Amino acid sequence: MELPEREAMDFDVVIVGAGPAGLAAAIQLKQLATEAGTEVSVVVVEKGSEVGAHILSGAVVDPSGLDSLVPGWREDPDRPLKTEVVKDEFMFLGPAGGIALPNVAFPKLMSNHGNFVGSLSNVTKYLGRKAEELGVEIYPGFPAAEILYDEAGAVAGIATGDLGIARSGEARDDFTRGMELRAKYTVFGEGARGSLTKKLIDRYRLNQHSDHQKYGLGVKELWQVKPEKFRPGLVQHSMGWPLPNKAGGGSWLYHFDDHLVSVGFVTHLNYENPTLSPFEEFQRFKTHPMIRDVFEGAKRIGYGARAIMEGGWQSVPKLVFPGGCLVGDSAGFVNVPRIKGSHNAVLSGMQAAGAIHEALAAGRAQDELTSYDEGWRASPIGYDLKRVRNVKPLWSKYGTLVGVGLGGLDMWLNELAGLSLFGTLSHGKPDYACTKPLKDVKPIKYPRPDGVLTFDRLSSVYLSNTNHEEDQPVHLQVKDMGLQKSSEHDVFGGPSSRYCPAGVYEWIEEGGAPRYQINAQNCVHCKTCDIKDPNQNINWVTPEGPGGPNYVNM
Repeated sequence: MELPEREAMDFDVVIVGAGPAGLAAAIQLKQLATEAGTEVSVVVVEKGSEVGAHILSGAVVDPSGLDSLVPGWREDPDRPLKTEVVKDEFMFLGPAGGIALPNVAFPKLMSNHGNFVGSLSNVTKYLGRKAEELGVEIYPGFPAAEILYDEAGAVAGIATGDLGIARSGEARDDFTRGMELRAKYTVFGEGARGSLTKKLIDRYRLNQHSDHQKYGLGVKELWQVKPEKFRPGLVQHSMGWPLPNKAGGGSWLYHFDDHLVSVGFVTHLNYENPTLSPFEEFQRFKTHPMIRDVFEGAKRIGYGARAIMEGGWQSVPKLVFPGGCLVGDSAGFVNVPRIKGSHNAVLSGMQAAGAIHEALAAGRAQDELTSYDEGWRASPIGYDLKRVRNVKPLWSKYGTLVGVGLGGLDMWLNELAGLSLFGTLSHGKPDYACTKPLKDVKPIKYPRPDGVLTFDRLSSVYLSNTNHEEDQPVHLQVKDMGLQKSSEHDVFGGPSSRYCPAGVYEWIEEGGAPRYQINAQNCVHCKTCDIKDPNQNINWVTPEGPGGPNYVNM
């Protein structure tokens, strides 16, 4: 199909993704320009239907980022975080019981004292309003689908996706060409495993001197509980059951706002057994005798899932390239043992904005923002990540019981003496390469959901408010369908039907042979398929327009 030329708009800075990092960059750019008495044009494109629609996190928020970016937010009557942590509990669970671990056993960096419980989606909505008040243009519902390059090979902006293309690839009657948004610098804050970020990493070899990235899958529900079960400001974490020792992960329960409890489960995606289902493990977790009582008489009101960057210090790629940079989760700034990254996302957006402001003031454009890449390791972000750099590789190598103990010892030594017994450990194999063939594992059988405490995927996806235009090209691209049958199905037993938390992938017997069905309309944009497919045979790209989940209070 021959396409017409796109219309183009020029800006000083284009930002991809209205998450904490992208919005912090936009706000800081405007703040710095105001202080300097100059003007800077900034536009943010966001694939969600509105700011915050695709934002999902636990979330216990370290406020250090917000304090730096919006110093008066705590006194703002519209502030998005109102519940401060008052109690911090950590449990190790077994099949029938568990033990509460004393807080004194944990380094101070693991304490949640001074943090807030709330909705990260609401935090981004708040930052979006602040950005627009400063003159930032925000275009929700317009996914960045293509990177633009100039003649020298530098990034020159992005193009939004075309609208009105049928599944057949032909233009529908409502076809509309995407827009070119051109910029002197382009900031990518797409979150974990961004569809454009991975292209940039490959094109500019940004990860040639870093370890490969590691991931987890976080699955979350939001419940409204009975008043007698509600303990505002209570933060609980656990490890152990239902995951086996060699499969890492853990849970959270956070009480906040109007009798809301955020409950979630993270499964590290380097698990070996292809029959393991992170969604089903989460459902099993809620039935534990130390957990289930919270949900007696409660109502489940929200559901979502997303991938989490877990590589940390040693997996952060080079952050800059000609014409732009990576920020937030696109850079991999999550502190895994703390299960926190929003504070580093905000700080990284601010640091990138500072480097861009200096470059624009000097009359530069489309070069490398070297000061940003060179500065983050000596900043609070680097300090936060370096101290915990060995927790994830030790956990992966030795399992939960031994690995977490060694990781705790390493954190204590880092905190007390700035030393590590292990140096900086490598992460081993990529997550997709850890999956074993079906013949080498014992299949896991999960109980049927009861519809009261445990649920199936489709009823869960309904609560995520997920919607996609059905007559559009499938945004989950299988590169080689023959390989999917001969390997993903025949060798690994079809793990995509288990690792996907939204029921997107199915192997259906048809005429005596298996057929791969992709229910793309169910996709909650978690990117797990792009990460965990054992052959790296699935490519996640942005769907048309504002498709995807629409999270509320998540």
